[in-house]
Amino acid sequence: MRSLFGSLREKVASNYVKIVFPEGNDDRVLRAAARLKFEGLVDPIILGVKDEVHDALAHLGFMDQDYKVIDPNNFDQFEEMKAAFLDIRKGKATPEDADRLLRDVNYFGVMLVKMGLADGMVSGAIHSTADTVRPALQIIKTKPGISRTSGVFLMNRENTNERYIFADCAINIDPNAQELAEIAVNTADTAKIFDIDPKIALLSFSTMGSAKAPQAEKVQEATRLAKELAPELSLDGELQFDAAFVPETAAIKAPNSPVAGQANVFIFPDLQSGNIGYKIAQRLGMFEAIGPILQGLNAPVNDLSRGSSAEDIYKLAIITAAQAIDAKAK
Repeated sequence: MRSLFGSLREKVASNYVKIVFPEGNDDRVLRAAARLKFEGLVDPIILGVKDEVHDALAHLGFMDQDYKVIDPNNFDQFEEMKAAFLDIRKGKATPEDADRLLRDVNYFGVMLVKMGLADGMVSGAIHSTADTVRPALQIIKTKPGISRTSGVFLMNRENTNERYIFADCAINIDPNAQELAEIAVNTADTAKIFDIDPKIALLSFSTMGSAKAPQAEKVQEATRLAKELAPELSLDGELQFDAAFVPETAAIKAPNSPVAGQANVFIFPDLQSGNIGYKIAQRLGMFEAIGPILQGLNAPVNDLSRGSSAEDIYKLAIITAAQAIDAKAK
């Protein structure tokens, strides 16, 4: 069986997807961008002072390629970008605000995506999640019918068929039933990028009414709403994790469920449980946790952990490129 990233590399290769890397002053980012360029997987756009970026690439031994480097402080389309930004913000930003914000590499990078000069962005190696996500929400915004973005983790064991999606483990602290339903439907689309046929379990400490509590009722209502939003999906809840994952347990706790015992996409009821869950799977289950992968935006922008390695950045860029290709195909 082909590995997940083997499949993704085949998907993005030679598509010349342009991905912005705002943090051109970080060696990990430069190593990842250089590898992506060398392997023909992504056309990187690196932000930074050109001489400094070129010197850093040369120091790392990567000046054998022709890299596109853009300095936000010396960009020949800056006035056009500023006008577009002011139009998007419609009275929420002054020209002075635009001048200041567009010198910020994350705002600048997101505007490159918005203007069609890039297909996606990967940031967060030296910036907080808020620094990456805020400009994306203000400029690119969420897709029609989606009230907010969410963050998923791909839980992967390379060279096996064990890959799962956990959501939302990064953004929404306590989503209500409508938001949870949207997250479930959005996550199905994300799963398909990784060749996962989504079987979606909305998780709880209760299975099919076995416990009575507002928290379980929220998941029940989210399940009902998700089925209305996307009746074609294989989706069910509320389910305890063992009922969702273990066929023998599913046969006892949820014998009539189309998902119980075979789920591969897990929707957690809140950020606290999602964050705990993915880290248990990562540390005890020895899964590689890739993400957070942001979903629900009109164009792909993804956030790195500040502890990311060059390998992590490389993989998230490939995923971002795959998201861009998938978005164009729709």
